[in-house]
Formats: sequence, structure tokens, C-alpha cells
Amino acid sequence: MDDGSATAPASAPAPASAPRRSLRDWLVDIGLFLLAVGYGIFTSGLRIEASAVPDVIPVWLFNLDQLVGALGCAALWLRRRWPVGLAVVLVSLSAFSEMVAGAMLVALFTVAVHRPPRTSTAVFALSVLTALVYVVLRPEPDTPPLLLLLFGVTVQGAAVGWGMVVHHRRRLVLSLRDRAERAEAEAHLRAEQAQHQARDAIAREIHDVLGHRLSLLSVHAGALEYRPDAPAEDVARAAAVIRESAHQALQDLREVIGVLRAPVGELPQPTLADVERLVTESGGAGMRVELRKDVTGSVPDRVGRTAYRVVQEALTNVRKHAPGAEVCVDVAGEPGRGVTVEVRNAAPAEVPVGAPAPGGPSGQGLIGLAERVALAGGRLEHGPIDEGGWLLSAWLPWPT
Repeated sequence: MDDGSATAPASAPAPASAPRRSLRDWLVDIGLFLLAVGYGIFTSGLRIEASAVPDVIPVWLFNLDQLVGALGCAALWLRRRWPVGLAVVLVSLSAFSEMVAGAMLVALFTVAVHRPPRTSTAVFALSVLTALVYVVLRPEPDTPPLLLLLFGVTVQGAAVGWGMVVHHRRRLVLSLRDRAERAEAEAHLRAEQAQHQARDAIAREIHDVLGHRLSLLSVHAGALEYRPDAPAEDVARAAAVIRESAHQALQDLREVIGVLRAPVGELPQPTLADVERLVTESGGAGMRVELRKDVTGSVPDRVGRTAYRVVQEALTNVRKHAPGAEVCVDVAGEPGRGVTVEVRNAAPAEVPVGAPAPGGPSGQGLIGLAERVALAGGRLEHGPIDEGGWLLSAWLPWPT
């Protein structure tokens, strides 16, 4: 049986006041109270039926025993507030009163449920001592003292053992509940982290894809603004490039946003072979770029995709911060040695007076690119070189 009240951790101090009883608590308390009262009435009835009251104990002691038993049963309503104190008092009274035994057993059970095993064991040891005292003070004429002592200790031990089972079961339930709450919190944290990583991945894709296209738009739009009197053929050519770049940027944006709807792996991704198309496209936009490629074997998809993004980000940065500069793209690799991507650009060409200013505030491109390379197990380096140029270098692993 479970006494129905919530159990605090074993090491927690006893509350200053009893918590508000629920309906289940009231039912349990009433049931235990009636059980203790019933035991006292049953014991009193046995004494009366046997007509042994005058022969075994005096009438005054019998009446005192009944009074103590009634008060002990009434005191059970305080068991939730002072379980240990009440148990010690009732156990002490049981040294001479047999009718308080029912209330004493309920008190032992309550201590075992609500207090640590050490406290329960100490109170049980006291009850064994009082049982011995009771056998000495009030022996039964027809029952051996040892048998009476063993019976009393067995019943008291059963009450304490039952309470300890309830105590440990509650501790187990609380532990499982706490573990479930921690697991739920960890799952929520992992979900937030996964969501954050997904947002970062989408942000990198948008930056890498749209940054390249929009930089082409900026170059040609700037040329039209700088030379409004350009020949009609040049204007038409620049307008065609702007239209095509805008269309391609829209297509790329749709593919990136499609990551939110499509399963992973269904969307087309660039490979190392697409670097040639990327360089050709940049050359068509007026950039002086040279590609040198020396790759042996078939590059893994993830490595090739990362290498493509490195070249793409480097060309975008050259258009933004070093317009008109010569660019050299070196891609080399083989299984076991990895893939090396180096993009060098010379110092930016002198911008004529009135032309659009190159670049603008630096964004998060290199930061996102470094994260992408790190996720692939590689490393990224960048910095200025001789005569005002710039070098962006990446190494990516390529297992054998």
C-alpha cells in the first residue's frame, strides 16, 4: 500500500508544515486511521471475551490501555507533519500498551516511507527494544515469551519493510521522471542546435550562390552607369548578361530554398567539374581569369562541392574588392594527398575617376567558407601577398 503523499528526496529536511491534503491523501489517512482503530477494538474485544481482564491485568490498566490506544489513533492525523516524533512516542507507549500497537505500526510505516533508511532502521531498532520490554512487563499466560517477541518483531519488521519498498519505489519514480525531463531538455537543445546549424548552412548557401551572381550584376550595371554613351552593341551585351545573371540568381535562390522542402540529397549540387564553367562565366563578365587544373581521379562529391565554393567565393571577392585585377585559379589533387585550391589575384587595377567604387563593407563570406571547409575536414588560409595582391588557399582531404 502507498500512503499517497508526495515524497521529498531522502536528504531533504522535514517540512515545517504538512502540505495540503488531496482527496487521495484523505482516503489513505482515513483508511489507516480506521485500520489502527479496528486493531485496538479487536484487541480490546479479545480481552473482554476471554474474561481475562481481572486475572491478567488490573481494570485501571486495561482502561488506561484503551485510552492510550484511542489517543494514539487520534495522533495519526499528525503523522504527515511529524512522522519521526510521532513514531518514537507511539513506539515508547507500546512498551506497556497493546492497544496502541495498530497506531504504532502505521507510524513505523510512515517513517519508512518518508524518511531515509537510516532513520527508519533506528526507529525500528527502538521498536524491537520496546517489544522486548512489553514481553517482560506483560507476559501472556498461554504464549511463550520468545514466540510473542518473534511475532511482534515480525509484524513491526513487515511494516517497516513495506514502507521501505514504497520509499525506494518513489525514489525510483522520481529518478526516472527527472531523467526523462533531462532527456527532454537535451532533445530540445539538440533540436535547437540542429535548427541553428540548418540556418547557418542555408545562410552559407545563399551567400555563396547569390553573392557570385549579384557581383556579376554589379559589375555590368556599374559599367552601364559609368558609360551611358557606350555603343548600342555593348549596352545590349551588358543588358543580356544582367538579364541572364538575374534569371540564374533567381533559379539558384529557388534551389537553395528548396532545401527546406526537399529531402537531403535530392537537389543538384555543384562539383569540381563545374569550376571550369564558373571561370568561363567570370571571364565572360570581363574578368581576366586563368584556370590551371591538375586533378587525378574522381574527386568525392563533398570535396568537389567544397572546392567549387572556395573558387566561387574567391572570384566574388575579387570582383568586389579588386575589380580589373588578374586572377589565377590553381586546382590540384590526387587520392591520398588531398585537393589544393589556390586563387591569387594581383593588385586591383586603378579605377578611373567617376567609376563605381569597388567592394564595400566586408561580409561573412570568408567566415562561412572557413566553416564549410572545416566541416569537410580541411583548412583555409587567406591573406595579402606581394605587390598588393591577395591569396585564398584551401586544402581538402581526399582519402585513398
